[in-house]
Amino acid sequence: MTPRAPARPSVIVVGAGFGGLSAAHHLREAGYRDITVLERADDIGGVWRDNTYPGAACDVPSVLYSWSFARKHDWSHRYARQPEILDYIREHARRSGLRDLVRPSAEVTGARWDDSERRWTVELRDGARLTADVLVSAVGQLSRPAIPDLPGLERFDGPVFHSAAWDHDVALEGRRVAVVGTGASAIQFVPAIVDRVAAMTVFQRSAPYVVPKPDGTYSARQQHRFARHARLHQLTRSGVFHLSEQLNRTLDSDGRLAGALRRAWQLHLHHQVRDPELRAQLVPDYPLGCKRLLFSNDWYPALTRRHVDVVTDRIASVESTGVRTADGVLHPADVVILGTGFAATEFLAPMEIRGRGGRLLADAWDGGARAHLGITVPGFPSFFVLYGPNTNLGGSSIIGMLEAQARYVAQAVGAIAERGPLEVREERAATYDEEMQRRLAHSVWSSCASWYREPGGRVTTNWPGTVREYQRRTARLDVTDFRVLAEAAR
Repeated sequence: MTPRAPARPSVIVVGAGFGGLSAAHHLREAGYRDITVLERADDIGGVWRDNTYPGAACDVPSVLYSWSFARKHDWSHRYARQPEILDYIREHARRSGLRDLVRPSAEVTGARWDDSERRWTVELRDGARLTADVLVSAVGQLSRPAIPDLPGLERFDGPVFHSAAWDHDVALEGRRVAVVGTGASAIQFVPAIVDRVAAMTVFQRSAPYVVPKPDGTYSARQQHRFARHARLHQLTRSGVFHLSEQLNRTLDSDGRLAGALRRAWQLHLHHQVRDPELRAQLVPDYPLGCKRLLFSNDWYPALTRRHVDVVTDRIASVESTGVRTADGVLHPADVVILGTGFAATEFLAPMEIRGRGGRLLADAWDGGARAHLGITVPGFPSFFVLYGPNTNLGGSSIIGMLEAQARYVAQAVGAIAERGPLEVREERAATYDEEMQRRLAHSVWSSCASWYREPGGRVTTNWPGTVREYQRRTARLDVTDFRVLAEAAR
């Protein structure tokens, strides 16, 4: 490939999941060759490398779940399983040469902007230091497991692990298993292990809305047709994308699909759970969409098994032999599995990022993370965030958002090559943030407490629109949104 731009600026990307590899691809396509992708683990893949729990799968239709520049036509299922997604990431990175840009086992602990050198210095866990003109964070919102603060958890006699760090050496056969949490991971791994355990207690803080998952296998003939007829695959992808955009609108502001989804949930619950007492426990106490909508055909049946108990009382403590709830009951357990999700609103933590004048990003984000277009932060020159504040989706494929951000970053690097270090203007970022919070205030996500929100109520994770809108707004870098560093220093 003949470069269309100089090798400089040099770029460091943190994270080698879908986001980081998207950034590396689009930067390389723009002609930049001094690209280093730092990955804390010993292999690439991000959440699809880490989440190996039984039953792990995508809840976005697989026809949407591939890069636009490396479309996969031969998914085995309509909703891809974790091993197949990870294989896809690895295989494309190997064939395309993106894997050669990755430095594994390189955990970033911090990064500092050098005001005099006008570059970033990145510090690794092993003490090494690297420098670059541009820093891109692609660590995502779902990379740090949220460990609940349960009194006495450290005193439990048996194994304790989070679903995102599944301990495959722990045999579950014939054991009493306590599952804490009923989110997107739990509704996948609980049905996958329920027939292996002697007894299971599921501790539910709030019931999720669960609707049928239109899953199924793709036959060899269907795979062949997709591979041979690119237009058929594109039409299918476009149709599914359109439906997913309707889902985004529904989950944002009670759109046209809301009634249909609510009815689908009601019928699903009524058909699969005959016990009225258990059914009452599984009715959410918040509007549909306020928390993540879940898709499963076997979650409710798993909870109806005779050896499964659903407990809605608050956990008071964990003891050596089980979990005690606020009503005083001790629920015996041999294994505790935490299905408690991720610290999504903490974003780049625990990395310590210092911008111009040594300012901590954590201080700039006191009260809730914010970034212009979810990508750039005032006071942090030549620094870009993928899957940053207010870029998560209630529906559709996050890959569409990540690619839009990666293309935007490639344009920004081009502007930096021509003009020097750039920093987003404070007033542009503030105006954008005001728009986001105004729109989010009228969304369903502001109507209950969830991982979408800060404790103070600010929604920091979700994007209040469609993927198409976001793609339009990031399609062309507006250089007037930025100051050249020399101007910003005055």
